Amino acid sequence: MDENTIVLDGLKPIKLTSARAWRTYLGGKLIEELHGADQPVDNHFPEEWIMSIVSARNIGREHIKDEGLSKVDIPGTNIALKNVIDRSPEEFLGKQHAEKFGSQTGVLVKIIDSAERLTVQVHPDRDKAQELFNSRYGKTESWHILGGREIDGEPPYVYLGFKPGVTREQWERLFYEQDIQGMLDCMHKYYVHPGDTFLIEGGTPHAIGSGCLLVEIQEPTDYTIRIEKTSPSGFKIDDFMCHQGLGFEKMFECFNYVNYTREETLNKWQIAHSVINDATDYRETELIGYKNIPYFRMTLVEVQNEMAVSSDGVFSGIYILSGHANFITDGESQLVNKGDQFFIPANVSSFTIQNHGKEALKVIRLFGPKIV
Repeated sequence: MDENTIVLDGLKPIKLTSARAWRTYLGGKLIEELHGADQPVDNHFPEEWIMSIVSARNIGREHIKDEGLSKVDIPGTNIALKNVIDRSPEEFLGKQHAEKFGSQTGVLVKIIDSAERLTVQVHPDRDKAQELFNSRYGKTESWHILGGREIDGEPPYVYLGFKPGVTREQWERLFYEQDIQGMLDCMHKYYVHPGDTFLIEGGTPHAIGSGCLLVEIQEPTDYTIRIEKTSPSGFKIDDFMCHQGLGFEKMFECFNYVNYTREETLNKWQIAHSVINDATDYRETELIGYKNIPYFRMTLVEVQNEMAVSSDGVFSGIYILSGHANFITDGESQLVNKGDQFFIPANVSSFTIQNHGKEALKVIRLFGPKIV
């Protein structure tokens, strides 16, 4: 099939294939279970990327082209969502968005399943990303905990933010000594539960702990500064994967050395949810919104029977967490099941979700940056 002859009109939800990305840490078993795998296992593909027009930055895997890019689910083709959007940004992203951001969605989403703790890391905020990487985007992100599992008897947890008293000099010394426990002791550790949502602003040190199943919505880059040279499972991390080309000294400029108490950290970065639509047939809850950060927005939709969805000229993404249903667009039906993901072009004026299961269909809706 000649991919150049395939025309997507942008008038109905576009189903995407599951894009997995290689990472330095182990996980992914729960993602495989979500997709119904017969023998799910943990491996070095612990992330599923959603409506991604960003390629993963993995040293030593440069020969693998477009790793992490979302592809349109048309059998016999290999059409990247990025190429579809590049052809007609206004049609797929909306006129206002395209005028401000061009063919960039401004957002990336991942499902993450961690079988081990991720290395201690940080991402640049927008100012540092512009200064150090010549990028208009940093990597502020948000985590919404979907579930998880105990690993070696310990429930899911995360590390977030510096404790009071931590200095750059101390942090650099711990890195050069590779004192991992010392690094962990500098940050707040929280056990997490399904439904918890956190904002991780660029510059904030953090680490997703073992056993977490979460959805991460973030700015569309893969700039990750790692300060552990070996992962908890023993994987040796290349120097470039630590400093992302900045060099060891300069990479410490990406950290914000502001300190907060445990309670202040939660007050600042744990996000309270709000119900924005509550009808007989459905409920929509905002997990993180533009009142928290203008970079992205995420909601949870629970459909008992039927829900009409309006795009309002704004593109979005959808990920099916549970159940099965049909999307009805102008009388045309698309079957959807758990683990399916869709890109909703801005030109889709509306479509209807019809639940065909006995339990509520659970859907995550994903939105790009606020247009101001």
